Amino acid sequence: MPTVLVVGATRGIGLEFARQYAADGARVIATFRRSQDAERMRAIGARALPLDALDPDSIAALGQHLDGQAIDVVLLVAGLAGPETTDLGPPSREQFDEVMRTNVLAPMQLIPVLAQNLEAAQGKLAAISSRRGSIGLAADTKGWLYRASKAALNSVVKSASIQLGARGVVCMALSPGWVRTDMGGPSAPLDVRDSVTAMRRVIAAANRSHNGRFLQHTGEQLEW
Repeated sequence: MPTVLVVGATRGIGLEFARQYAADGARVIATFRRSQDAERMRAIGARALPLDALDPDSIAALGQHLDGQAIDVVLLVAGLAGPETTDLGPPSREQFDEVMRTNVLAPMQLIPVLAQNLEAAQGKLAAISSRRGSIGLAADTKGWLYRASKAALNSVVKSASIQLGARGVVCMALSPGWVRTDMGGPSAPLDVRDSVTAMRRVIAAANRSHNGRFLQHTGEQLEW
């Protein structure tokens, strides 16, 4: 029975990952920020653990909870979209700090804490990025703070893949597509179940040749 950790599992893509893996018999550990969300995790069969990914003490506590436990799949899902600008309007310092701390700093603090768990299982780390994070594919300036944060997240994953890949861990950045969630909005063409099902196929098929790659939910390799 594989063990799966979903960081940011209270809604949208994270909740669907937790639900699908639990339904297939995996041992799912799901993190939540608000105590009222814990029961939702337990209702789908997941072990619920509190985590404020912006609090170093909370991250350390998660590491203590998971000490010595092999984890087959770690999913870093939690993220913020930030202001939906359509031009080069500057974000406020508060907006910048909130988005960058959530989308970049939190993964940089979590990955070292979870490295031994992944190594013990020769597991897989998948960070949920976005096609908007691709510098090579950029064609407009919409949501440029979000784009910058996901480009930075991609760099984090690539750096992690160098060290963790040598220890047998496969590290990937995954774009889920444009998904109908609170973040994606009701006009998005992709249902969350279909997106997560597709990403799970990519994760399941991944081997060492996928380490350090940026992949669409369909499995297509994306430009950094």
